[in-house]
Amino acid sequence: MPSPSGSGPTRPPLAFALDAGPGEWVAARKGGPAAYRRAVDRTIDLARIAEEAGISSFWALEDPDGWDAFAVLGAVARATERIRLGTGVTNPYYRHPSLIAASVSTLDALSDGRAFLGFGRGQAEWYQRALGIHVGKPLRALEEAIDLFRQWWALPSEASSAPDATEFHVDAWKRGIAPVQQYIPIYLAAVGPQALRLAGRKTDGVLFNDLASRHFLADAVAAVRAAATGAGRDPASLRFIARAAVTITDDPEAVYERRKATVAIIHALPGMDRLLMTPGYDIDAIVGAVRRVMRTDEVLARGGAFANLRAAGDLDAAKRAIPTDLMRELVIAGPADEVRTRLAELQGIGITDVVLAQPGPEATVESLAAMLDAIRPD
Repeated sequence: MPSPSGSGPTRPPLAFALDAGPGEWVAARKGGPAAYRRAVDRTIDLARIAEEAGISSFWALEDPDGWDAFAVLGAVARATERIRLGTGVTNPYYRHPSLIAASVSTLDALSDGRAFLGFGRGQAEWYQRALGIHVGKPLRALEEAIDLFRQWWALPSEASSAPDATEFHVDAWKRGIAPVQQYIPIYLAAVGPQALRLAGRKTDGVLFNDLASRHFLADAVAAVRAAATGAGRDPASLRFIARAAVTITDDPEAVYERRKATVAIIHALPGMDRLLMTPGYDIDAIVGAVRRVMRTDEVLARGGAFANLRAAGDLDAAKRAIPTDLMRELVIAGPADEVRTRLAELQGIGITDVVLAQPGPEATVESLAAMLDAIRPD
């Protein structure tokens, strides 16, 4: 079964990934066309450097207030030759399943068969309250969409919804463009128990969001594997990708403090606090305090996105509510030997791919390759 790193069903060496978001593009708006060109070039150069350094996969983030991930990946596809390319993640509200099927098939052709789909439910409040999109039952939407993809991505490229479908009603819709690959991998961004079971039953693995604790990851990997076994699938074929933003630094304390903003913005969203579960910490109380000072519920109630959360909340107060000792448990940052030990622990609980922190503008193929050699578990 294909995977982002191209490995087979046996346990492979730990693979490394990079993701890219539109942050630099957003910042470039104030600088005019020249700044925009530099930001675009930086994204494409990052993928080239990653490929040459030995990174296995490149993931483009997609939220409804940002860029078009598939357009970015299409540009990257023509500038690279080997690295696997996919979304990290898109969802069936922002894009109808038929459009996702078309976009992935197109990316697969542009990349000569290197596409995969990172897929998730997204934040329902954004789509329902701010964009006026019918949300329905998110878990059912994911499962029904996956079933449609499998039909569209196999000959004769015609899909119909199941008789009991409630979220998407597709009637013998045939697509004219098919993927180059015979099989497109799908990785589900899963947090809750039902989504984890769905991943085990229907997909090729899980993309775990940033700062997932070792405690959560161990339980989640076991749950997905159990669901796969129960569905008659080989659990050894699944991949588990940790978006860990691995950072090599002699000053990890600064990274801990900076990454508290991720907890305040991302993990305060409904259900995302599960990722932080760590023995010895009252995560419910910590995240509850963060939500209050960030006014998370109030912002989501009106469909506000990340920019609204940052504008409405008190980020400094939120950071004070998050224990630094907890961040030491969640963040993988420090000298190379310490990072290597942490990555070996992740590999031991079943993580197959780890996403690195995005390298700075001074990064070269040689510097990134040397870092990979320094942190790769034995």
